[in-house]
Amino acid sequence: MKCKDIIKWLEEKYPVSYAEDWDNVGLLVGSDEKEVKKVFLALDLTEETLGEAVSLGADMIITHHPMIFSGIKKINNHSFTGRRILSLVEHGISYYAMHTNYDVKGMASLSAEYLKLQDTRVLSVTEETADGPEGFGRVGKLPRSMSLKECALHVKDCLQTEHVNVYGNLEAQVTTAAVCTGSGKSMIDAAIETGAEVYITGDIDHHTGIDTVAKGLFLIDAGHYGTEYMFTERMGKEMRERYPELEIVQAVKKFPYACI
Repeated sequence: MKCKDIIKWLEEKYPVSYAEDWDNVGLLVGSDEKEVKKVFLALDLTEETLGEAVSLGADMIITHHPMIFSGIKKINNHSFTGRRILSLVEHGISYYAMHTNYDVKGMASLSAEYLKLQDTRVLSVTEETADGPEGFGRVGKLPRSMSLKECALHVKDCLQTEHVNVYGNLEAQVTTAAVCTGSGKSMIDAAIETGAEVYITGDIDHHTGIDTVAKGLFLIDAGHYGTEYMFTERMGKEMRERYPELEIVQAVKKFPYACI
């Protein structure tokens, strides 16, 4: 099977038109004529995950976060991006990224599913379609009314993450939650407007946490990796169902930091 056939299927499910203007999605390195027998899935193309893919003999790598965001004037071994590009070319691996288009068409509903939210709606609408609004994040009812502390433990259990940071009164009761995976602090105001009592996301800094609670919204920061590693699990499931003849391998789940 050729790389371009897999790309065609991916872009029918997750059209690149849904990606943000600043984003960089699609085939970033390699040839779409590449014959593919083994696909490697990862959240990020780090040197570690690239080494894992090379050692496994992958023909194609698909990640959520693009390794290349801005223009590159030189490709050499003097930068980590250059070294990875050279390695991809050297080993004949085609590299594809699906970022904000997947956030809108996949990750938003997937995160609500993982957290068991009910009666969900779009958190931040980016487009009105014939099938209804599309956009980032979701808002919905928690499985039951619970304290903020119980909600934090619920998030930790559902996402199987090592730790979460909580901003707000741990004893306060919450029934409605908003979620946006990755770095979602830009949608805090949208979460407040929906009437959500708690917002689950990642990459919350000190002042944002304090100020958001002052605005009346609790926060649970489950981390960027903690809220998005589900990408590899779901894409692995979808690709195995669609392409049983291919070998689909997921990067080993490993948080990029240690809790000490």
